[in-house]
Parts: sequence; C-alpha cells; structure tokens
Amino acid sequence: MQEEQSLTFEHLTPEEYKVMREGATEPPYSNDFVEVKDGVFHCKACGNPLFKAEDKFDSGTGWPSFIQPITPDAVQYKTDWKMFVPRIEVLCGKCQSHLGHVFDDGPKPTGKRFCMNGVALKVQKDT
Repeated sequence: MQEEQSLTFEHLTPEEYKVMREGATEPPYSNDFVEVKDGVFHCKACGNPLFKAEDKFDSGTGWPSFIQPITPDAVQYKTDWKMFVPRIEVLCGKCQSHLGHVFDDGPKPTGKRFCMNGVALKVQKDT
C-alpha cells in the first residue's frame, strides 16, 4: 500500500496527466486501439492490469470499449456529476487514475460498456 501512495505521475505526458489525474476526456478516435485483438490493457500510470483484449468490442464511439474489467477489483467506481447528470466514473483500482465511464448499453453477456480513454491505457501483447 505504501508504494501506491508514493506514485508521482511525473512520467505522464501533459495529455495523459489531464485525463488520468484531472478527469478530462480525450477526443474520440484519437487512439490506435481499434485493431488490437490480443493482449492485456494496463493503466498507463501504474501498470495495473485492467482489461483483456478479448473483452473489447467496437462500440462505434471512438473510444476503446470493454464488457468487463479483468478482475472485479481492477477498477473502482465513483459517481461523476461533471455533465450535470450522474455517470459512473471508472478509476484504476490501484492508483485511482481516471480511465473513463461505464454505461448500461453494452453487449451481452454483461450489458456493460466500459468506455475508456485510450491515452490512459497501454497494451501488453500476449506472447
């Protein structure tokens, strides 16, 4: 737990910092994760494994979308009122970086759409 509290986030670019630490949203279609079909998506700030590529789907929104996190504790949730209506914000379960939001309009079997900012993710390909 001590290690988590000592994260400085100095390695993040200004855009990554704005999204992950200040809760901004990157423009749609500004990432190159559309074609990624294998591997594990990790938090760019701390390396925490978040989502499997096999759980990714094309939501047509321009952001990487997943049906579920890799484990239930990989992410945390918080009510976000920035748009004047409540949305469920998704945070990294390890460093609490802002990742995106989850919506109830995803495909089966979960019915969830974890709509993530690509700038907050890095992929480790399966070997």
